[in-house]
Amino acid sequence: MVTLKAVVEALLFTSQKPISLKEIGATLKLASDYFEGREEAALGKASEGEIAEILDQLQREYTELNRAFQLVEQVSGWILVSRSEYHIWVRQLFPEMRPTRLSAPALETLAIIAYRQPITKADIEAIRGVAVDSIMQKLLDVGLVKIAGRAEVPGRPLLYATTQHFMEHFGLQTLDELPNASELRQLPLPRAQEEKESKIKPLENTLKTLFEEKAVDSASSVQDKSTPEPVTKTEQSAAETNQLNKEN
Repeated sequence: MVTLKAVVEALLFTSQKPISLKEIGATLKLASDYFEGREEAALGKASEGEIAEILDQLQREYTELNRAFQLVEQVSGWILVSRSEYHIWVRQLFPEMRPTRLSAPALETLAIIAYRQPITKADIEAIRGVAVDSIMQKLLDVGLVKIAGRAEVPGRPLLYATTQHFMEHFGLQTLDELPNASELRQLPLPRAQEEKESKIKPLENTLKTLFEEKAVDSASSVQDKSTPEPVTKTEQSAAETNQLNKEN
C-alpha cells in the first residue's frame, strides 16, 4: 500500500518551488477522489500535524543517511535542495546560472532596507549620504526589494521592503532570524533632512556575511527555481501613477 510518507516525498521531489503544508494537504484531498472505495482515499484525510511530522521525519532521515540533498523549510514552504558541498558539480550542469553578485554599496543599501523596512528612499539616502537611484533599481530588478506602499508624510514617498525571494535566498522564515535583528533595529540612524551618522557599517557587514553564506546554497538547488519577475523602471512608474490616480 502507498504510504503518506511516500506520497509526501514524491510531492517534494516533483515540486519546482517550496510547497506548504496547506498545499500538500489540498493535493492529498484532490487525489483522494481518484481512489474512491480504496485504502489510498484515506490519505486525503491527513491533518497538517501529520504532514508536518512526516516532513520532520524525512528531514532527519536525509541528514542521518548523509544524502547529497536536504529538506529545508523556507518562508513559503518546504523544498528539497542539494547540499552546499556539492555546488561545484551541480553548477556544471547549469553554466548559465550564477549567484547574484551585489556591490558593497548595494549590500549596504539592502542591509538598511532589511533591518529598517518599510523605509523611504530619502531615508536610505540620509543614512548612506549618497543617491541610491541606480542601486534601488538593481535591487528591484533582482527581486530582493519591492515597493511596499507609501509613507504617511508630505509628498507620500514610496516605501521599500524586502521580498519573499529575499527570505528564500537567505534561508529565512521570519525577519527576526536576521543576525542581531533586535539590536540593529534599535540602532539610532539618521532620517531624511538629518545629519548622517556613520552607524550603518554593522548592518552592511552582517548582511554581507549572510549573503555570501547563502549565495552558494541558492545556486545548489536540486531543481531550477523560478525568480520573481523584476520590477522595471516603467513598471515602478506605472505603479506610482496608478496609486496617485486611486488617491485622486
